[in-house]
Amino acid sequence: MELLESDDPKAHLLRKAQEQKEALNGEVKLLSDKTEKVIKTALVVGGALAATYLIYRLLSDNGSKKKGKKIKVVRNVTADDEAEEEVVRESPFSGIINKLGVVLATQASAFLLSLAKEKIGEYMEKREEQKDADHL
Repeated sequence: MELLESDDPKAHLLRKAQEQKEALNGEVKLLSDKTEKVIKTALVVGGALAATYLIYRLLSDNGSKKKGKKIKVVRNVTADDEAEEEVVRESPFSGIINKLGVVLATQASAFLLSLAKEKIGEYMEKREEQKDADHL
């Protein structure tokens, strides 16, 4: 430390180099903190979108299926070799339940997107405040 406290040019340059090194380390830390916040925000938004998509896929019917009423024919064979055919129709409530699932998925996606919008807005406001504070 004696070398850093003396008045010769070499000591002055060493002090200046140390100050610049500390300033550079501070800037690197600040940049890594900002990057971490951006990544977290992106992960929140991506997770919200992925969850919405998965919920939608689970609750909605498959688009490749043919639309229409499903009818299942059940054949019962009795001991006298007579075949009885029973027609079983799909419940009328299944369509309502399917539509309810689509509505719920839509509402969930709207909620998650609005939440993501708020988070991004908060992040952008904080970033602007930091820029203003850095320029002062």
